[in-house]
Amino acid sequence: MVASIRRRLTERAASLLKEHPEFAEGAAEVGLVDKAWLDDPTGHPIRTATSLDVVQRFLERSIEREPSLIANMGLNAIQLLSIEAESIADGGQAQSLTIVFTDLEGFTRFTSREGDDAARTLLDRHHKTVGPLIRSRGGRIVKKIGDGLLLTFAAPEAGVLAAIEIGEADHGDLRLRAGIHHGEAVLMGNDLVGHDVNVAARVTDSAKGGETLATTDVRSVVGPIPGVTFGRARRRSFKGVAESVSVCPVSRER
Repeated sequence: MVASIRRRLTERAASLLKEHPEFAEGAAEVGLVDKAWLDDPTGHPIRTATSLDVVQRFLERSIEREPSLIANMGLNAIQLLSIEAESIADGGQAQSLTIVFTDLEGFTRFTSREGDDAARTLLDRHHKTVGPLIRSRGGRIVKKIGDGLLLTFAAPEAGVLAAIEIGEADHGDLRLRAGIHHGEAVLMGNDLVGHDVNVAARVTDSAKGGETLATTDVRSVVGPIPGVTFGRARRRSFKGVAESVSVCPVSRER
């Protein structure tokens, strides 16, 4: 009886949020609710983000939308808030995470051809495009690496869906490639360390432009995802990784 009432209340809450799409989108982007919960309120928890995650995502979202916030609020104040959240949340402990790397194929050639100003404009547009997609799936932008991103997700399914959505976004004349791996890693402030991080990076390097590759570890831990297809797995050897790694393309069902 209690479970039935809770389910109806949950469905009603999600329905009310969906009646106000802008509010729902903003709530999902900063982690107040998970996008997966909005899509299926009885099959997912209302949120997986901690209160510290919410603060960090709110800062990222605010700075993306209003870069002048840095000047108005003060860079030191923003850094202090971010570092404080990270130091409390991370603690240097190994965590089970889904790790995603992305980069833009041909960015170096684009920079050489179009110049630094055009490259900065392209990256700014890229970050503003993918940032909301990442946060709405409960993801964390650990760091920006030139034209690439290092992301983490507590929920493997969210990491897979976010990687697909990022790949489908508009990146101008460039194509994005992504690699996904699931394993353990240690969050150290603005960095992520561990063997599984190296595996995810190598998987990304092996992807073609416009392609998202996942290890079979990811496929095993998420199981079937409605609307998503994992292609044929192939074993690959990567520099700096002793064991061969089985990877497969992942995409939306056609």
